[in-house]
Amino acid sequence: MSRKFLLLMSTSIIVLVSISVQGQTAKKKRALAKPAATTEDVQQLKDLVSSQQKQMEAEHQQVEQLRSQLQQLVDATQQANAAAQKAQTTTDQAQSAATQAQKDAAEAQRLADQASENAVEAKTGLALVKTSEADNIKRLGTLEGITSRFRLNGDIRLRGENFQQSCPACVDRNRARVRVRLGIEGKLNEDFTGGLAFATGSLGDPTTTNETLTNFFERKTIGLDRGYITYQPVAHKWLQLTGGKFAYTWNRTSTTFDPDINPEGFAAKLSFDLKIPVVKNFTVQGINLLYSENTNSKLAYANTHDSFAAGGQVSGKLDFVFMTSTPSFTILNWRNVDAILNASAFAVQATTTGTSPTAPTPVTGLPAPGEGPGCAGGLNLPSVAPCAVAANGMTNATTVDAKGGVHFLSGFLYADLILNNQIKTGLSRLPLNVLLEYENNLDAAAHPLDAKGNPTTLGSQAHAYLFDLSLGQSKAKNDVIFGYAFERQEQDSILSSFAESDQRAPTNILQHRIYAQWRLRQNVSANYSYWIGRTLNSNLEHSVLATGTVPGTKEPYLRRMQFDLIYSF
Repeated sequence: MSRKFLLLMSTSIIVLVSISVQGQTAKKKRALAKPAATTEDVQQLKDLVSSQQKQMEAEHQQVEQLRSQLQQLVDATQQANAAAQKAQTTTDQAQSAATQAQKDAAEAQRLADQASENAVEAKTGLALVKTSEADNIKRLGTLEGITSRFRLNGDIRLRGENFQQSCPACVDRNRARVRVRLGIEGKLNEDFTGGLAFATGSLGDPTTTNETLTNFFERKTIGLDRGYITYQPVAHKWLQLTGGKFAYTWNRTSTTFDPDINPEGFAAKLSFDLKIPVVKNFTVQGINLLYSENTNSKLAYANTHDSFAAGGQVSGKLDFVFMTSTPSFTILNWRNVDAILNASAFAVQATTTGTSPTAPTPVTGLPAPGEGPGCAGGLNLPSVAPCAVAANGMTNATTVDAKGGVHFLSGFLYADLILNNQIKTGLSRLPLNVLLEYENNLDAAAHPLDAKGNPTTLGSQAHAYLFDLSLGQSKAKNDVIFGYAFERQEQDSILSSFAESDQRAPTNILQHRIYAQWRLRQNVSANYSYWIGRTLNSNLEHSVLATGTVPGTKEPYLRRMQFDLIYSF
């Protein structure tokens, strides 16, 4: 409306100005049409025309100014309209934005309310989480405290071995074996520690944890190998009491016990570290080993006593700057040893048992499903249980009484002296190790029996000697050991049932061994052992002889090579 009004007014002003100009022009024409005038009249007329022209020019300028002003007014009006439209648009946008802002504010308020509710819920949940987390941390702390006190350990050993013996009827033998051991040990509290371990191996053979890879992929036997508790008070660390089935707590070699045996019973040790020249430690310990409970008084050998071994050891540690020496002396008295010769079918894992006199052809020793070594054979030794338990053969002298009971010819009272020395060579990873051992059975019979069970004029077979020389150690990656050992062990020097299982025979032997070890990694090692041995006196009772060897003659050497790969953890 304002724009049209302004245009109408502008047009009216222009028309009026035009009419005024035309009227003045008509008046001038009429004046010129008058009769001739005088010079004065002409001059006046000129003045008048000049005045009129000036007036017309002034009016023309005014018209132009009015047009200019009108144009400016029109432009201003258009700009005002444009600004008004823009303002209207802005107003509409502002209104829309305000409306949207109001909606957003409402939504924000709703979200704020929801957030407040969520915050309350989160706070409650956080409190529950903190409580649960505290409980979990407490449980984890308790579990960590328990697990940190215990340590998992064990090893897996793969072995390939070969047997060769030069005799007409001897056949080379090759076999592969595996040994698996797994244990856990740790603190029960500040004063008590305990442990248990499982190992492969026949339950009737205490001298080995090996399983031969044979018998048509059968599952291999695993049994409890250790289970013990040790008391060593923090206030008196020099005292140590151990009970159960445990690792050896005293110094010993394979001359008296196979390394795979874990004895059963009790041990008490008093060990004192000293800070005086040369003597650095002094240890005394008592040993009580329980190996057979007497539950059958009807057996020919039986009495009312259980079988056990009791004794002790004195040892020390000497430091001579260039050499460290660990001497030890052990006394061990085996009581009621005849139980070993009259073991049950379960104890020997019998492969034969009983008799069948009613069969068409009388049979002694029926097949049984035992997986173990079964009864040990020998002169006058029964082939069915009760019988002798000796997985690697019974090589001790035995006799039979008037009632048919089987007994050892000798008693067994070990007196064992060991001197273990480590000499510095100037190379920390290559020390020289020298081990010397002399063992004497103080209760051996004065004279042994020959191959037919008759007395001989030989002196007592009571002594064992061991010499072991090696260079190197096995502590860190790439450590190596090279060694040689020689052993001479007479028939009744020790109980053959518990002797080293890898040598030619349990007792009555001459044995050489060459060995080497290379620690490939911290927990992986490769071992090589070459056993060369023969029976010492082939004319003694229960001598282990190659097929075709005549008692009283020299047995050919049995050569046994072993290659081991051991992974420990």
